[in-house]
Amino acid sequence: MARLADKKKPQRIQTYAESVETDPAHHLVGPFGPQTPLGGGSAPPSPPGAPKRFLKNGNAADAPWSTQSRGFWQDLTSLRWVVVPSSSLKILLLVVVLWANWEILAPYVSKDLPNPFTPLLFISHYIPSSSPDDPRYQKGYLDLVFVAYHIVLWSFVRQSITIYICRPIARYFGIKKAAKLDRFGEQAYAVIYFAVMGAWGVRTMSKLPTWWYDTKYFWIDYPHWQMKPELKRYYLMQAAYWCQQLIVLLLGLEKPRKDYYELVAHHFVTLWLVGWSYLVNMTLIGNAVYLSMDIPDAFLGLSKLLNYLQWEKAKTVVFTVFIGIWSYFRHWLNWVILYSVWNEFDLVPESAKRWSPEDGVWLVWWMRYQIFAPLLALQGLNLFWYFFIWRIAYRAITDVTLDDERSDDEDDGEDEVDEKED
Repeated sequence: MARLADKKKPQRIQTYAESVETDPAHHLVGPFGPQTPLGGGSAPPSPPGAPKRFLKNGNAADAPWSTQSRGFWQDLTSLRWVVVPSSSLKILLLVVVLWANWEILAPYVSKDLPNPFTPLLFISHYIPSSSPDDPRYQKGYLDLVFVAYHIVLWSFVRQSITIYICRPIARYFGIKKAAKLDRFGEQAYAVIYFAVMGAWGVRTMSKLPTWWYDTKYFWIDYPHWQMKPELKRYYLMQAAYWCQQLIVLLLGLEKPRKDYYELVAHHFVTLWLVGWSYLVNMTLIGNAVYLSMDIPDAFLGLSKLLNYLQWEKAKTVVFTVFIGIWSYFRHWLNWVILYSVWNEFDLVPESAKRWSPEDGVWLVWWMRYQIFAPLLALQGLNLFWYFFIWRIAYRAITDVTLDDERSDDEDDGEDEVDEKED
């Protein structure tokens, strides 16, 4: 009996970790759900308006989520470049070539003529009065052009990593089913993205007066419209990432999931928070919120990766560390931010406590509540997920069996299509 119990024990964390993303009663939906369209895999019935599937009776390449190109022009006009890395790469290179040609030829035509492709590749709206040794940038309409180009960049990076790097790794470690190949790629990309952006967020904050949540500087010297170049670039790259995620969902370019509507709502809310904080010159508090979200997500993705690889000891250790990381970043630091909004808002200079967009000031008295409410709602979601994280940990310890309602049997019949698409 003891030996039998020992054999069962390594399977516990795997079962509970899988339940995080598949059990409708307690899975972590929203930003934690699988989102990358990678060929095969099971999916629940499509929500209204979602694309139909063509796996059994038709050509898999005709499916809306197929990563096979239908020709550059068709991929461009149908927006399938979002999921076809070869087409998104062509768009990226086209802009780079046009920019380079302009740089080479412009001196012979007109030296004073600005390169129209520069705003796509580099941040714009430099403040001429700022010191060259410590340049500053303001927001402007050309920021939208930068975001648009980097939506294409994120599409290429995401699909390239998941298809050409993560899939071969997953197969090397014995993962064969199409759905699990998809999920492995999704989580591997999540680990890379959130780890890089989390590290970048730390680096960005280290150059700001708000370093490690010195929250009074969220408000002192407001408005913070003169941004350091790295802060502006970081913020716009985050905005481009979430726009890319929303495009994939709204156009039905990925296989619909059970939490389809929750994902759409989550992305809309995220973009609203990103856009609004950027508009009203609250980028310092925005950086703090981003950082508190990205780092825990990296550890969550890593624990799922180890679960797919069935590295029992490693995933148990990482899951334990993840709980600590989540507790500190998603709860303690978020409560620190909420406390600051409620109690330190009055540190805003009196001259800035008015609604005057032309002067870059927006913080009238009621903005305290407008800032506090969505952050409190975000903390409510975090507490909701936190409860289920601890429930998973408790059931893993007490060995209460949880079944994955989306069984591996659902993947059968799509493995062949998955192999053909590669």
